[in-house]
Amino acid sequence: MEYVLTVIGDPRSRPLNAALVEAARGAVAASRSTPGEADWLAEGIACDIPFDGSEPTITQALVREALGPAPLDLVIQPSSGRRKRLLIADMESTIIAEEMLDELAGVAGIGPEVEEITALAMAGELDFEAALRERVGLLTGMKRETLESAAAAMTLNPGAKTLVATMHAAGAYCALVSGGFTFFTEKVRAACGFSEDRANRLEIENGHLTGRVLDPILGRAAKLVALEELTKSLGLTLQDSCAVGDGANDLAMIGAAGLGVAYHGKPKVRAAAQFRIDHGDLTALLYMQGFRRSEFREDDATAEAS
Repeated sequence: MEYVLTVIGDPRSRPLNAALVEAARGAVAASRSTPGEADWLAEGIACDIPFDGSEPTITQALVREALGPAPLDLVIQPSSGRRKRLLIADMESTIIAEEMLDELAGVAGIGPEVEEITALAMAGELDFEAALRERVGLLTGMKRETLESAAAAMTLNPGAKTLVATMHAAGAYCALVSGGFTFFTEKVRAACGFSEDRANRLEIENGHLTGRVLDPILGRAAKLVALEELTKSLGLTLQDSCAVGDGANDLAMIGAAGLGVAYHGKPKVRAAAQFRIDHGDLTALLYMQGFRRSEFREDDATAEAS
């Protein structure tokens, strides 16, 4: 069939049941489409409903209405080409739970001031580069040991290791591309098994932050450039890629990728992204690609924290 609707819930609560799947199939039929049989990818968590027929946006609206307040994510896409050969992921508030500048600012006793700047920058209300330099400037003199302690406390979001391990096992190249700092991305890359990481570089002299970020700044435009460079170097097209992030500086790469996903995104990102994860964890990206739970690789993903 031409299209597939994937209904996905949080693996912890397993909210999906047969009645909800049948309600979704009924809504597909009501949109003047012809639904196929439901194909469960994971009991209680994810199910595919293939269909032929009408405009997918109309179908999705009717399915959303039929499911009411059920905490489920909906994805409609062409049936062909679902599995991607490149994963490019933001780090902070996507692969990890924290925003690392906010964590450092909390230690320095200037948490509220820096958190406000971070929130505005991630919402797209401030210039990313200027906001980054301003926040780092406020941390001038911080000891390297403080950064090490913050790095040791980073928490991987649920499904992070499984996402990378499964896509890697399926032959995909996995890159971590962050507007944060290599001091942290290098550790997350190793913890999750990413093939590479790209991020900004803090200037550290005599064991202390100088308050400066080394050029060039990796922001919204650079994330898109990274996506384009990686697809070209791997002999792929943008349609072969999956990009995921939560903030405004992720919008360009999310919009360009074949599967561009807002992960528990800021309002502007959720509104702009074609695909969203509002309820599930990072394994939702696997279900979007048609992976079954039985295909997940967890030999390298037995723990979801660094």
